Amino acid sequence: MENKDKIKIAVTISCLAVVSILLANKFRKQRKRKQNIGSCYLKSEAKPQHNFKRVLANNSYSPFKHLKLDDDSSPDLHPYESEIKALLEKPELEFEFCNGTMDMDMSDTYVWIDNESKLKELAQVLSKEKVFAVDTEQHSLRSFLGFTALIQISTREEDYLVDTIAVHDSMGILCPVFANPNICKVFHGADNDVIWLQRDFHIYVVNLFDTAKACDVLSKPQRSLAYLLETYCGVTTNKLYQREDWRQRPLPIDMIEYARMDAHYLLYIAECLVSELKLQKNGMSCSKDNSASENSANLDDKFYFVFEANRRSNALSLQLFTKEQEASPGQYAASSIISRHLNDHGASNINSQFQDVVRCLCCWRDLMARMHDESLKYVLSDNAIVALAEKVPLTTTDICTTISQGDIETESLNSNSTPRFPSSVVLSHLDDFTYLLQDGLKLNNPDDILQLFLKKHIGPHGSCPLSLYNYGLLSKSSMKVSKRLVSKNGYKFSKQVARKASRELFVQKFSCKSPVYHNCRIYANDGRLLCYCDRRKLEWYLQRDLAKVIEEEPPAIMLLFEPKGRPEDEGNDFYIQSKKNICVGCGEGNHYLRYRIIPSCYRIHFPEHLKSHRSHDIVLVCVDCHEKAHSAAEKYKKKVASEFSIPLFVQKVVDSNEESHDESGTSFMKLADGGVSPLELRTAAMALLRHGPRMPAQRCEELKEVVKKYYGGREISEEDLENALLVGMSPHEKRRLHKKKGLSLNRNSLSCKKDEGKNDLEDVDPNPNGSVFATCSSKLSLLGHGPHGKQVVDFLLKEHGEDGVREFCQRWRQVFVEAIHPRFLPGGWDVTHSGRREFGDYSVYNPANKASSSSYPAAVEG
Repeated sequence: MENKDKIKIAVTISCLAVVSILLANKFRKQRKRKQNIGSCYLKSEAKPQHNFKRVLANNSYSPFKHLKLDDDSSPDLHPYESEIKALLEKPELEFEFCNGTMDMDMSDTYVWIDNESKLKELAQVLSKEKVFAVDTEQHSLRSFLGFTALIQISTREEDYLVDTIAVHDSMGILCPVFANPNICKVFHGADNDVIWLQRDFHIYVVNLFDTAKACDVLSKPQRSLAYLLETYCGVTTNKLYQREDWRQRPLPIDMIEYARMDAHYLLYIAECLVSELKLQKNGMSCSKDNSASENSANLDDKFYFVFEANRRSNALSLQLFTKEQEASPGQYAASSIISRHLNDHGASNINSQFQDVVRCLCCWRDLMARMHDESLKYVLSDNAIVALAEKVPLTTTDICTTISQGDIETESLNSNSTPRFPSSVVLSHLDDFTYLLQDGLKLNNPDDILQLFLKKHIGPHGSCPLSLYNYGLLSKSSMKVSKRLVSKNGYKFSKQVARKASRELFVQKFSCKSPVYHNCRIYANDGRLLCYCDRRKLEWYLQRDLAKVIEEEPPAIMLLFEPKGRPEDEGNDFYIQSKKNICVGCGEGNHYLRYRIIPSCYRIHFPEHLKSHRSHDIVLVCVDCHEKAHSAAEKYKKKVASEFSIPLFVQKVVDSNEESHDESGTSFMKLADGGVSPLELRTAAMALLRHGPRMPAQRCEELKEVVKKYYGGREISEEDLENALLVGMSPHEKRRLHKKKGLSLNRNSLSCKKDEGKNDLEDVDPNPNGSVFATCSSKLSLLGHGPHGKQVVDFLLKEHGEDGVREFCQRWRQVFVEAIHPRFLPGGWDVTHSGRREFGDYSVYNPANKASSSSYPAAVEG
């Protein structure tokens, strides 16, 4: 018995010891985990947005999901599109914005909305109004996407300040009021407000009147709210408050007064502007497209301009918020930094290590900004990234010093706060830099960097806390490290993977490397908006003292001379609309290419005044939409060729000893009904040159027949195959191929040396009999559909004049629309766009000058 008792006691003690060890290990792991999490500054620094329980736009890489009113509605369409379009066609024109005159002394009373019950009371009040004014205040410094911190709403009797931080999760209560088409919402410059309300609260504005658009219609010298307040109300406002920290509670009295002022006077200003619109005479200066003129044809003169202001205002409501997406985190920022540094210091001072460090740091910054919900500039400035890439410090002390030195050159991030260098993010994660600046450069792949730091910071044992803003990033942590498409490593890829890799390479090589639209503005000397343009055009006028700056951000200039014509006088509303850098088809913002809706083979032969400085038919499309549009265009070219009986391709190249001659001795060749496309010809020639002897006899004969068809059916030599590779190539591509392949490209295989810098389209000229004249006696190499395009345009001009060319352009626009069904075309874009433009008396694009100067070729060339 004693032995059994001893055994029981020993077993019990052993079990207790094992349990104690297990508990101790578990406690130690939990304590270590808590210590790791506590290392992040977010554990000790509270942020107002972390109290939100409902976040519609998180910081993940997934697209934003808009409100769906029913299960059948498309996520890419505006949920209230039908209501807004109805207002575009038949807007309400008779309503009063304010009752009589307004007391210009703003009272001290207002209503502060900071709980759900007050918000419901406000919704009830607004539902009984016919009109109310709205303005918003944003905060973006300490947030990745930014968020609405305050909404100011003014009725005819009362001012309301909605504390959207306190009632963020209940803001949906106001959705029905803002979407009610029977209630007019007055904004000033609503471009951003509309999409911010969608992003934060799923609030969609229906029935909008924008006082800034009314200013555009009236051709006001300025369109800022400060100008309107001073002009109509005798009130001055300090716009520096716009950059203040609107998260702080309670708000200082001066910030409250500024916020109230932005909405309090809007109804009175709108009333004044509408009165002026009614006094305008129809047809003086208002922009109108075809749809606008049709809808307003039956309006009295006094309502015409009111209609136009309403139309432009409601068009803003159709905008949809979208997240900017990149192929890899921080890609655009890295490209921009490297490009600027290259321009400042030259290529000799930028090595591969500098570029690798910049890309690594931009990737890390993008991820950390999303993870901690901070702006990119707050996490790490561009100047700090450049400083780190130049010096590559290895110790934490040197890293902090380098960042501080770089940030000293950066302007203050907020006008009322002292920036902290380095930021809290950097100080909490200094060990990341020691890795990035050493071992991290070996990864050479943003996806690898992304996966590594996701697991480190918000993985199961991450150092940073999870939140509604960063939880969506975890979907990236499960992604596999991307494999390189390197055959020597033995990787085998499916067709789908190979296609995806090819697509990514195409995007990287051909997509636009920087934003296409800068949305800078040019005003005439009477204050009327002429167009939106890029910065280079603004700088051109400023450098020549032809304009003065009137606004810094976004940039705007006023011309110091009288321009010839106005966009609105010519019915070109498209050119006075801001444009987004996204695909017009699907809204893709990750990458985009310029796409010419009218194929170049036709447009290059248009009269100069129909094509000069025209951006209407050059749009941005993603790779997928580009493929659809291009495929549809190629099919329609065949239809055009059949309709006009003008073949797409030249059938043969004429040798000097085979050429026919007309009475003047000029050599020419006939165009046959068929032909060989340059791509098909070059592919066949390349295959025969590389693999001809090893090919099956039947396949070899098929390819030879393709090349023979181009050469008129005669037997071909190896030299003919080499020359066939050059068909449709630019001089630069020919030289590159010569150098790469080492082909014996003789003099006759190239275009005439004197014309080498010209487009191959200039080497041919159709005669009335449908023949193509050669401008040199050597073999003629033709670019694609060049002769076809010239003959089609010449036929249109001869038979139908310029109206025929305009109708031809409209057909191509319709082809484009039916191919990709674009949902994000810029405002004012129209299939029936006329392309009409007036030119000054001394403009080289003036048709009269073109005609008079045709007999002076030397002067033209000069």
